[in-house]
This record gives sequence, C-alpha cells and structure tokens, in this order.
Amino acid sequence: MTRRPRTLLTDDLLAAVHARAAQHDRDNTFPHDDLADLVAAGYLRAFVPVGLGGAGLTLEEVAREQARLAAAAPATALAVNMHLVVTGLAAHLLAHGDDSVAFVLRDAAAGEVYAFGNSEAGNDLVMFGSRTRAVPQADGGYRYTGTKIFTSLSPVWTRLATFGLDDSDPGDPRLVHGVVSRGEGVHAKDDWDTLGMRATQSATTVLDGAYAPPGQVYRRLPPGPSADPFVFALFAVFEVLLAAVYTGIGRRALELGVEHAHRRTSMKHDGRPYAQDPDIRWKVADAALAQDGAELQVFALARDVDEDADHGARWFAQLVGLKVRATESARVVVDLALRVSGGGAYSSGSELARLYRDVLAGIYHPSDDESAHGTVATSVLGPPQG
Repeated sequence: MTRRPRTLLTDDLLAAVHARAAQHDRDNTFPHDDLADLVAAGYLRAFVPVGLGGAGLTLEEVAREQARLAAAAPATALAVNMHLVVTGLAAHLLAHGDDSVAFVLRDAAAGEVYAFGNSEAGNDLVMFGSRTRAVPQADGGYRYTGTKIFTSLSPVWTRLATFGLDDSDPGDPRLVHGVVSRGEGVHAKDDWDTLGMRATQSATTVLDGAYAPPGQVYRRLPPGPSADPFVFALFAVFEVLLAAVYTGIGRRALELGVEHAHRRTSMKHDGRPYAQDPDIRWKVADAALAQDGAELQVFALARDVDEDADHGARWFAQLVGLKVRATESARVVVDLALRVSGGGAYSSGSELARLYRDVLAGIYHPSDDESAHGTVATSVLGPPQG
C-alpha cells in the first residue's frame, strides 16, 4: 500500500503567500511575512529528522510541497529552496551513515536559516573549481575570501554553506566546503534588481576572511568531478527541488490558462467560451501534456533518490536532464497559457506576466543547457575523443 505524502503547507498558508506575491514582485522586496509563516509551519525543518526535532520528510514529499509553494509564489519557493537544499543534502548523507554535516540539521532545528554561497561570476566549472580562496587556519578552520553571486535569502540567512580553493600546497590543491556565519568578514550587497524572481533577493555576497570553524568544515576534495557521496547528495537534492519549483510554476500557469479559456468568449462563435474553440483546446491540451510529463518525472526521480534506485553511471545524466526538461517544460506551459489567455495577460500586473518573467530564471541555474547536454552525451556515447 502506497503511503500518502505528508504535508506541512496548509491551503490557508498558500493562499496568504499567493496574495502577497504580486506586491513583493512589484516592490522588489523580500517576503518576510512568507518566511515567518513557513517557519511557524515547521517548513524550514522539513528535512530535519524527527529525532532532531523536525518533520523528517522525504525528498519526494518536499518536492511535492515545493511545487505547491511555487504555484502560489515562485520567488518565495525558490528562495527557501536554498535552505532546503542544504538541509536536504545533510539529511541524505546522515541517512546513509555520514554525520559530517549533521550539525546543519541541528542548526536548522534550532532556527538557523541556511543559504548557498557557491555561484561565482565567470566560473563555468561550477562545483568543480572556485575563484574563492580558502585559507587554512592553525585551529583547522578556514577563512574564505571571494565573491559569491545569486545568494538567495540574502536579507535573512544566518548560515552560509560555501566553498573555495585551498592552494597552500600547490601539489595538492583542495576545494574546501564549509559553513560560515553571518557577521565579521561577510558583506551582503543590496544589488538584486532583476527581470523575475525578484522576491528571492539573491544578492551578491562578499567574503573577506569569513571564518568556518573546524567543526563546520566538512569536505576537502580535489578540483574536478568527484565520486564523494557529498557531491551526489548535493546534485540530487538541488536538481530535484529546483525542477519541482519550476514545475509548480507550470502548474499555476496551466490553471490560469484554463480559467481564461472558460472566461473569455468569442463574438465570432456567438458568445461561446474559448474553451470550446478547437484551436484553443489544442493549445491547452499541449500545455497539459507537457505539465503532466514534468510532474511525473520530478516526483519519480525524487522517489528514486529516496529509495536508492540503481541508475548506475547514468545518475548524474538523469539529474541534470531532469532540471533541463522541467525548466524547459515550464517555459512551454507558461507560453501556451499566455497564448490562450488574451491580451489582458500581457499587462505588467497580470499573474501570467509575472510567471513568464519568473520562469525565465530557470535557464540560468546549474546545470545549464550546454553542461547538461555534455553530461548526457558522455553517459550514452562515452567521453569525447581528442
């Protein structure tokens, strides 16, 4: 018998978040009230095991919640996604006998808010190289100096999971992953003013000797791809939850397209609703076909991660492929919803117009289209020669 997914997000909470989304987008402000509601619901402890004071949800369950939250307020969902990725990878590792990041789960249970400080301008190696310096300290800790971009939750995070390159031994450079606290050596800029996903407030973070104590330094890996379980946990949770957010955008866009098709009427067809027009029906069906496929694949792959399914050497191809398919499918669904909704949806104040701007952000998240195609090609054709 299949267990029904557990949920933390009530319909009332989602309605309140949805009601605030347009203003936060218009004013380019962080949704503090949304975060307060999510904290009160225990959502930032979703991945924290029950024994540590959390809800102990699975990746599939959180993915389903993120799709619901994104349908209500995409930017709020994407912002909290970063906290969930850090806690989710920690929960995955702990469940597999690795307690190196168990402190993250204890922090989250105590109310700390995590952000990701990994992305760097001009770094197309992403997780396999870094422009940030990680300088070892006498006590075993590290100090980080560099600039991180797209730091979601910028106004509110209290802990930053980050990494940098320790090149103190030229013969054995290491990418050092650790957690720094907000405070000395950390400066969050006020530079987030974007086309979409505005309420994420993913501002630039400047690290100037930011300190990670030895107990919060959890990996020292050689540059380049790695078989370390941490890398798999990071990719798996990040790509699945990111795909869930954009799938939630598609879900809401389809709902709006259907509503508009029933509401709009045609003078050419004696006042009948456009929902009866065969061309409109075809477009709505196309959107539903794309949306159904996206939802099924997101939740199925999340379940595979939870159940340790054996995808062998194709695991990373499956994960990056999921991200590309989900974000591209969401763009298709939003576009079709606009096409069936009439010129009113082109107004800057319409929800569909906001979804159109928000969904475009999907092309910028790792793994990007080029990287994903390279990974998938290698998984089926072997590595390129020469």
